[in-house]
Amino acid sequence: MLNSKQRSNLRGLASVIEPITQMGKSGINEAFIDGLDKAIEKRELIKFTVLETAPLTAKEAGIEVAEILSAEFVCAIGRKVVLYRRSLSDKVNHIEF
Repeated sequence: MLNSKQRSNLRGLASVIEPITQMGKSGINEAFIDGLDKAIEKRELIKFTVLETAPLTAKEAGIEVAEILSAEFVCAIGRKVVLYRRSLSDKVNHIEF
């Protein structure tokens, strides 16, 4: 569980990264989750966009995807969602708090 200072730090780091994918009208499906899982394992901090045609709001999608990926929902700003999960790989530059 992230505290407010850690969440704030992650929001700052996420402000400069680009969204890696988009969630559209098909919503949360297996291919979408697989792609996010691989990306979050390599980067630890990811951002994705929820399109207007998506069946969920950005916050709803972020919370649901975070639960599926065993990640932390950092924030939803507009249609952008930020997620964090510490990588199990030693080859990744880990985010330090």
